[in-house]
Amino acid sequence: MDTQLPCATAPLAARERILHTAHDLFYRDGIRATGIDLIIREAGVTKVTFYRHYPSKDALILAFLDYRHQRWIAWFSLTLRRFSASKPTFAQALAATLLKWFAGEDFRGCAFINSSLEYAGALPEVLRLSVAHKKEMAGVIAEHFEESPDKAHIAESIALLVDGAIVKAQMENDAAQASQLLEQMLSLLLRQWAGEK
Repeated sequence: MDTQLPCATAPLAARERILHTAHDLFYRDGIRATGIDLIIREAGVTKVTFYRHYPSKDALILAFLDYRHQRWIAWFSLTLRRFSASKPTFAQALAATLLKWFAGEDFRGCAFINSSLEYAGALPEVLRLSVAHKKEMAGVIAEHFEESPDKAHIAESIALLVDGAIVKAQMENDAAQASQLLEQMLSLLLRQWAGEK
């Protein structure tokens, strides 16, 4: 994902430094493997400053997921629109969008799938945020289809394919194959759905 963190000439405020540091560490290494002391050290703040902004690790985890959601959805929506304008089919546009993300050096899968598997049992709010994230992802996909009674169902089905491609790309470290298989399967499904109308 090639979205850039804010990088104005003035240094980030402590709260943003903590959040951006936690984002990078939680996504790269996992929530449980990332301790508060490491975040404090990497963010260059004191413990007092940290706890003034985030009274617990759980509070920081929820802030991380909210930030990740806003950042990823904005990137996904913009990138999918751009590829949709230049690719002949939606399947190609979606595959190209995902390939751009999968092929990035910092790709570690879906932060919401990872966090749900790792931490939803300890902090149920993680699952609620993850479900909401996936619903909005399906909503972005739905924007590319004409109104119809089954529009939401089609978008949810495509979102399921996206999640499968994400997991495959993460587990097998083969961005090209994961995006190619998604494109092939989605092309077949779109033709089938069009034939049923």
